[in-house]
Amino acid sequence: MNVIYEDNHLLAIDKPAGLATMGSERGEATAARLAASYIKDKYRKPGNVFIGVVSRLDRLVSGVLLLARTSKAASRLSQQLRDREPEKSYLALVEGRLPKLSTACEGWYLLEDYLRKNESQQRMQVTHSRADGAQVAQLRCRAVAESSRETLLEIQLLTGRKHQIRVQLAQRDLPILGDRKYGSERQFGQGIALHCSRMLVKHPTGKQPISLEASATNHWKNSGFWKAIDPAVRRTLQRMENQDG
Repeated sequence: MNVIYEDNHLLAIDKPAGLATMGSERGEATAARLAASYIKDKYRKPGNVFIGVVSRLDRLVSGVLLLARTSKAASRLSQQLRDREPEKSYLALVEGRLPKLSTACEGWYLLEDYLRKNESQQRMQVTHSRADGAQVAQLRCRAVAESSRETLLEIQLLTGRKHQIRVQLAQRDLPILGDRKYGSERQFGQGIALHCSRMLVKHPTGKQPISLEASATNHWKNSGFWKAIDPAVRRTLQRMENQDG
């Protein structure tokens, strides 16, 4: 398990694709269970170890996953999320090229839709604002590299709906590589080409800002499909992450 940040209140890990954040099946390996085992073994704690899941990543998505080590930290972080205070950034490789969607601000586009669950298909879908169960979904995105086959997007998540990024991009004919549920025709190993690259939160006790970062390159190289990505797109991604690091 790759630990990004750790103190007495928080644990942030770099979750691989294919690993569920939490699960109901007894004995299933999940990020939460692995984190609890890590804390228990490292600090030789007897009995059960508290791990609070305050943010989630889909099983197919990699990157920054924030967990709480105390109930107080879990409560305060959950409140931050309800208030939309944390900043969450993602990188996504999508099929196709980003169209001129609306008036851009410094290259960023605002995407807004209403989402609800399609029970028969077991997936989320875009709907109209007055539909039963509809929830507003907002994100900002910009293209940072393009080729004839794919585009590398940087995404700032403004709301936290289930499968939000996947659905909103697919709605605009930009399915994420490997995301067969939402229309991708390409494979991408055990996951999809969506990675939570950065999360900025306030510490639940000290209140100081904490920046949590994880590299997409390391995960996507292990997908087995790294060399199928356009070389110019790969170079741009590596250059971005080297600058951030």
